[in-house]
Amino acid sequence: MGVFDNKYLKPFKNIYLLVFILFAIWMLFFDAHSLLFHYELNEDIEALEYQKEHYKNEMAKDNKAIKELSTEEGIERAARENYYMKKPNEDIFIIEYEDSIAKQKKDE
Repeated sequence: MGVFDNKYLKPFKNIYLLVFILFAIWMLFFDAHSLLFHYELNEDIEALEYQKEHYKNEMAKDNKAIKELSTEEGIERAARENYYMKKPNEDIFIIEYEDSIAKQKKDE
């Protein structure tokens, strides 16, 4: 009784089928352009596209900030809000709420 007499192993007598199966396994798992390699590349592409969208949004925000700072009023507003600058005859009162004071103490 031969090894290939079983009804499930009979198709493997055909040498062409064996070669095709080996070729398919090689191409799917072991080749430089394997299915696993393409899967990893697709993940990298998705991550890079996400980064591309993120940086486009950041560029839009920066362009908006540049437009605002290109006017005299925009520069004055930024100086007042960010650097607490004032005109010579003005008084500035900085109001801090209790919850913001507690956060500052934790940070220090």
